[in-house]
Amino acid sequence: MPRQSFTEALQTRPWLLADGATGTNYFQMGLMSGDAPETWNFDHTDRVRSLHKRFIEAGADIILTNTFGGNRHRLKLHDLQNRVRDVNVAAVKLARAEADAAGRDVYVAGSMGPTGEIFMPVGTFPHEEGVAAFAEQAAALKEGGADVLWIETMSSEEELRAAVEGASSAGLPIVTTMSFDTNGRTMMGITPSLFGSLTASLPTQPVAIGANCGVGASELIATVLGITAARPDAAVVAKGNCGIPQYHDGHIHYTGTPELMADYARIALDAGAKIIGGCCGTSPEHLASMRKSLEGYTKGARPSIELIEQKLGPVSELAKGVDKAADGAARRERRRG
Repeated sequence: MPRQSFTEALQTRPWLLADGATGTNYFQMGLMSGDAPETWNFDHTDRVRSLHKRFIEAGADIILTNTFGGNRHRLKLHDLQNRVRDVNVAAVKLARAEADAAGRDVYVAGSMGPTGEIFMPVGTFPHEEGVAAFAEQAAALKEGGADVLWIETMSSEEELRAAVEGASSAGLPIVTTMSFDTNGRTMMGITPSLFGSLTASLPTQPVAIGANCGVGASELIATVLGITAARPDAAVVAKGNCGIPQYHDGHIHYTGTPELMADYARIALDAGAKIIGGCCGTSPEHLASMRKSLEGYTKGARPSIELIEQKLGPVSELAKGVDKAADGAARRERRRG
């Protein structure tokens, strides 16, 4: 049977399982704080391939490349700004080798994270420079053999627009997610519903949109409810953290159990997500539990906020319909009047 393209799989399957964390798993494999994970694409290829393989064995349909910080502006922090092509091509080839050996369709998503710059008009970073940086990375990811470009953890409209514009030059399907980690909004104030309308207005339409990272599984699901309400036509991504981070004995540990992540996966499907995965703290063991929970599961009713809190934990006031930021702005406006 011929291999389905990524977009064909997205259109024909009830769900696709994306992989879990890269960074937090690498720390357990020996990555030191402050080091660039992308250097492992040259220095520890066996470890990079091992994590991909473990996620595939756990049931992942989509694996993300080790290129989250693979644009020239992030790589400059490690004096690697002139090796954008090398870093990204190497990363895709490592993921591609494991995906192609899987014996089933596994898709390689070229991870594209933020530049770390503040875009105009809020900051001083020009739109054109952002577009060029993302286009450069996208070209290398395509050259390496990526099936899809995966723009993730964005927080501002300006950077999201630059990333999609730059990535579109490569001609691959695009997935884009933002991180809603500040009282139900992104760090730059975007709400899930605003994200829905923003993505609908992009000149190049992503094949899927959604949320990743954030502050835990419960808030991630609440975010998905907001996105799917605003964009019922869209394929939506839910890639939430494995519970809440806690500091123990000099290390960050995430509170999510395999059982919690199994609940999260099913509730994410009920909330309208088409691509479900894990972010920080999500191990291959967590992902295997998620896969098992989805296999044979029939999508149920749209979850209530009460069910989400009961099963997964508390959510923000914004998720409950209380927009304190907007209320405060309205009060200030009334006082001015």
